[in-house]
Amino acid sequence: MVQQRLHTVQQRLHTVQQRIQTVRRIKLYGLLAVLSAAWTGVACARANPLAASDLIAGNQGSRPVANAAFFPPSDALPAPAFAGALRIRQSTLQTDPILETPMIDGRDARLFPGMTIELASVGDRLVPAQIGEMVKETSPGSVPSYWQVIPQVGRIWREAGDEGWSRAAFPLMLVNDTENHAHQGLATFLYKGNHVSRLRLQFVQQTAPYLLRHFVAWGTAPADFVPASAGAVAAAKRFVQTELDRRLPARPWGDLVQSAPAGTLDGFGGPVYPKWRVEAALVRRGVLYYQESATPFGPYPYPLEMRFGVRSVMKSVAAPLSLLRLAQVYGPWVLNLTIGAYVHGLDPKWDKIRFVDAADMASGFGGTGTLKTHPNDIFDGYLDAKYDDWYVAHSFADKLQQINANLRPYPWDPGTVVRYRDQDFFLLGAAIDGFLKSVRGADADIWDMLKTEVFLPIGIVHAPAVRTRESDGRAGLVWFNAGYYPTLDDLAKIAMLYQNLGEYAGQQILNRQLTQDLLAARNALEKSGDASIVRPDTAHADSTAEFYETGFHFFPYTTATTHRLLWLPTMEGSGDNQVTLYPNGLVSIVIAKVSQVPAGESSKSDKGPETVRAVDRLDPF
Repeated sequence: MVQQRLHTVQQRLHTVQQRIQTVRRIKLYGLLAVLSAAWTGVACARANPLAASDLIAGNQGSRPVANAAFFPPSDALPAPAFAGALRIRQSTLQTDPILETPMIDGRDARLFPGMTIELASVGDRLVPAQIGEMVKETSPGSVPSYWQVIPQVGRIWREAGDEGWSRAAFPLMLVNDTENHAHQGLATFLYKGNHVSRLRLQFVQQTAPYLLRHFVAWGTAPADFVPASAGAVAAAKRFVQTELDRRLPARPWGDLVQSAPAGTLDGFGGPVYPKWRVEAALVRRGVLYYQESATPFGPYPYPLEMRFGVRSVMKSVAAPLSLLRLAQVYGPWVLNLTIGAYVHGLDPKWDKIRFVDAADMASGFGGTGTLKTHPNDIFDGYLDAKYDDWYVAHSFADKLQQINANLRPYPWDPGTVVRYRDQDFFLLGAAIDGFLKSVRGADADIWDMLKTEVFLPIGIVHAPAVRTRESDGRAGLVWFNAGYYPTLDDLAKIAMLYQNLGEYAGQQILNRQLTQDLLAARNALEKSGDASIVRPDTAHADSTAEFYETGFHFFPYTTATTHRLLWLPTMEGSGDNQVTLYPNGLVSIVIAKVSQVPAGESSKSDKGPETVRAVDRLDPF
C-alpha cells in the first residue's frame, strides 16, 4: 500500500515537472520569438538606411538615418586594412529646421568644409591622423564654410551583400572659431582598393548654440582617395598602442546601476530634463561610467569619442591650471602679478588688478549694469548691447579695442565684488601668456605649456581650443573665457587632478597648498556680497550662499546622512554644463544644451540638485 502511494506521488511529481518544463519551454520559445522579432527589426533597420548602392550613388535621403548604421553590427565581418587620405570637397548640408540666418561673418553654416583627412586602420579601429585637432577648411568654394571639424576614432568592417566593398565610419564634430559649441556627427564611406564612395554625413546632437540655433544636418560630400602618408599610419599605431591605454577604464551606465540598490541613481543628470541633456557620466574609483547619449536618431554610437563645446567650463580649466602650475614652478607670487603689467593699452585701473582678481571675476572693471552691490547680482550688465561686438571680433587687437571702447571701471576696488565678465578671463589669459613669454621667451605659449606640462602628464594628448584669428596667419591667443572641446575622459582627468591636489603618479604638477585652498573655497567671494562691506567665508555662511573663486562656482549642499553643509566646487558653463567634485572622490559630469528653450517649455525640473543627491545616495559624503 505504501509503495503504491509512493508510486502515485512519484507519478504526480513527474507530471508536475513535465508541466513546469512545458511552461518554461513556452516562455523560452516566446522570449526567443520576441528576441528574434526584435533582432529582425534591428537587422532590417540596420541594413536598409545606408545600402551600398545608396552610398555609391551619393543619395543623401530626406532625413538622417539611424545612428546604428555608422557602427559595425554584431555580425560584421573583418575588413581589409584602410590607409588613405580623403580629399573631401565642400558640399551643402540639409538642415532641420532650415537655418534662417546661415551667414555668419561671410561664412556659410550650411556648408560642410572642403578639406583633407588622413585615416589609417589598426585592427578594426579607424584612426584619423588629425584626431583631436580642429581641422580647418583648405579647399573652400566661392563662399567659405563656417565650420571646422574635429575627427575622432571610428571603425572598419564588412557586411554581407556589399559586393566586395568594405565600410568605414568615424565620429566627427562640427566646431568653429567664433564660438564654443559643437555638433556631434558621424561620417561613413565604402572602400575597395583605392576606390572610395562619397562620404555620408549626419550631425544629430549638439551642445548649446548662441549665434545659431538647434538643428540637425545631413548630406553627402564627394571624396577622392589618396594613399596615406607613412606618418598617418604611424600615428594610428601609436594611438592604439599608447594613447588608448591612457584612457580611464570606462563602463556603460547600466553596470553601475546594477551594482547599486534599486533607485540609488534615479535622477542622475537632473534637474536638466533628458531632452536637453547631451551626455552624463560619473567617475567612481577611477572608472568612468557613462550614459547613452540619446539623439532623435538613436543613441550616439561613439559616446567616448564625443567632444563637447563646454563654454565657461573653460574658466575652470585654463586659468586655474595655468596659475597653479606657474605657482608650482615659480612660486605663489605669480598670482599677485597685475594684468596691466603684461597687457598694454588698457585702462590704468588694470595696473591694480591682479591675476587672482581677474580669476575671481572681481576685477572691478566692466562698467555696464548697475552699481548696486548689496545684494549683488553677478550677472548685472553681463550680456550688454555691445557684448556681441566683442564676442565676434577676430584678433586679439580687435577684442582689446572693443573692451577699451565699451567697458569702464567700476568705483569699487578689485577683489571685492563678483561681476561675471568673459572679458576678465580673456585678458587674464593674455596676461598669463605675457608673463610666460617674459620668462621663457617670445615663442612661449600658455596653452602649449598646459598641453605639455599638465595635460600630457595626466594622459590628455589632444586639447583643441579656440584662438583669436590673426590676419598674419600666426597662432592667436587661446580664449581663457571659453573655447575648449574636451571629451568625457578629458574632463574626468582634469577633475581628478584637482581632487588629488595637483599630484599625478608621484609628480606634483600643481601647487599643492593653493589647490587645496581652492577646493576648500578658502578665499572665495560670496556671489551676492560686497567684500568691501563684509566678507563671509563658508564657515559662517548660511545654506543659501554661493561662492566663486578662480573659475569655480561653489554651490551649497546639505548631506543626507550627516546633515553637513558643504560647498561643492563646480565647473559650470552656459547650456547647463556642470562638472562637480565631491569630497568622497567622485566626479559627476553633465553636458547639456539648454539654450533657446521654446516659449512655454521647461528645460529642467524644480527638484533641485538631483545629480548631487544621487551621488550622495551612492557613496554618502
